[in-house]
Amino acid sequence: MARKARSATGGDPRPADPTERIIAAALRLAETRGWGEIALRDIAVEADMPFAELYARFPAKLAVLAAFSRSIDGKLLAASESDPPEGSARDRLFDLLMRRFDLLQPHRDALRSILRATRRDPLAAACGARSLARAMASTLEAAGLSASGLSGLVRVKGLSAIYLAVLRRWLGDESEDKAATMAMLDRLLNRAERGVALLHCRRSRPETAEAAA
Repeated sequence: MARKARSATGGDPRPADPTERIIAAALRLAETRGWGEIALRDIAVEADMPFAELYARFPAKLAVLAAFSRSIDGKLLAASESDPPEGSARDRLFDLLMRRFDLLQPHRDALRSILRATRRDPLAAACGARSLARAMASTLEAAGLSASGLSGLVRVKGLSAIYLAVLRRWLGDESEDKAATMAMLDRLLNRAERGVALLHCRRSRPETAEAAA
């Protein structure tokens, strides 16, 4: 399925905002030294920030990762407000998930390191599950699909499973246009569209997106 071309957003490597500066420093260190090899104090040094100030904001490395996930969520939702996804529910989810991968692209090597280091960490898995559920719920809502109630919980779990499967493909996708990633996402969403819980519901916003923007 064709989609609009969008540039990946890497951002300033040294952001002025303290939280963004900490996140950027943590991702740089994850890429260059390995997530399992760094401590909070290392992140403070890389961010050129007193350790006490960093610790007041993030008392653990997992808290930095949660903030990174929220930052990506915020950028994705802001983009969906200014440029709403179009088409069917399946098309809107495809667009939004690929936008998410676009935002993550500059940090792919760092994410590989983080996932390797946290693969067998139960606490990291629990924190990651919460961040994933929040991210997929906001994606569903941005696509005009309810994430509330029992049916919403089913949608969140279904979309989370799809995203995690495609995430693994994206981490190894070396093509410039993410062709393998898009093909897998397309296939899994098509399969979900034939089901009932994930995509078959009324939109939670009017069809006239321009009026809502």
